[in-house]
Amino acid sequence: MKRWSFSNVILVLGLLFIYLPMVLLVIYSFNASRLVTVWGGWSLKWYAGLLDNSQLMGAVMRSLEVATYTAIAAVALGTMAAFVLTRVPVFRGRTLFGGLVTAPLVMPEVITGLSLLLLFVAMAQLIGWPAQRGIVTIWIAHTTFCSAYVAVVVMARLRELDLSIEEAAMDLGARPWKVFFLITMPMIAPSLAAGGMLSFALSLDDLVLASFVSGPGSTTLPMEIFSAVRLGVKPEINAVASLILLVVSLATFIAWYTSRRAEKRRVRALRQAMDDGGDRNWRPAIDNTVAAPPSAHS
Repeated sequence: MKRWSFSNVILVLGLLFIYLPMVLLVIYSFNASRLVTVWGGWSLKWYAGLLDNSQLMGAVMRSLEVATYTAIAAVALGTMAAFVLTRVPVFRGRTLFGGLVTAPLVMPEVITGLSLLLLFVAMAQLIGWPAQRGIVTIWIAHTTFCSAYVAVVVMARLRELDLSIEEAAMDLGARPWKVFFLITMPMIAPSLAAGGMLSFALSLDDLVLASFVSGPGSTTLPMEIFSAVRLGVKPEINAVASLILLVVSLATFIAWYTSRRAEKRRVRALRQAMDDGGDRNWRPAIDNTVAAPPSAHS
C-alpha cells in the first residue's frame, strides 16, 4: 500500500481549504430554506428569484460591463508600456516610467483608491469633469490598476522573442507598424489573452477601488455583496456566486481546451515540416545514387 508523504498531505489539505468552501456555497445555493445555516431540502427557487432581484442583477451586469472595458483598455495600455520598456533600451526618464508602470503592483489599494478619489474631486472642481462619479471613474481606476499586471506579463513574453524575425521583416521592406501587427502581435497573443483574463478577473473582484470612486447608481457586484452580507448571507447571493463560479469554470476550460488544441496543431505541423524537410534532403541523394551508372570495375 502506498504511503502518503508529508507534501501530498499538505497539498490535499491546501486544496480542501481552498475549494471546500466553494463546494459548500454551491450546495447551499440549492437550499430551500431562507436561513442559510438550516438545510430545508433541494430547490431552485433562489435561482429563479434572481430574475426578480433587479438590484442584484443590475450590479452583476454593471460589474461585467466594467470588467470588459477594463480588460480591453488594460491590454492596450499595458502592451504599449511593455513594448516601450523592452524595445526602447535608453530614453530620458526610463527608470521613472518603469517605476510608475509597476507602482500599482506594490501600492496598497486603499492608497490608490484615495489618490484617485482626490484626483477626480480636483478635476471636477477645475474643469467640471467628472460631474459625478460612476461607471467611467470605476473603469479608469480599474484600468490604472490592471495595466500594471498586463505590462508585467507582456514584458516577460517580449523578452523571450527572437528579434531576428522582426529584423528580417523590416529588411524586406515591412514598416514597423506592419511588423508589430503581423509578426509581434501573433507571437505575444497568449500573453495578451492571459493579461486580458487577469484584468477581467481583477476588475470583477475589486471592492476597495470601486468603493472609493463609485457614486450613486454605480454599485458593483462586490459592493452589493459586501453591503448585503453585513446583515447576513442571503440565499440569492449563494445563487449568483454559484453562477459566477460556473461561468468562470466554463471559460477557463474553454481557454485551456482551445490552447491545448492549438498547441497540438502546432506540434503536428512542426513534425510534418521536419519530416518533409528530411525527405527533401535525402531524396536527391537517393535519386543520384540510383541514376548513377555502374563503375568500370563493377
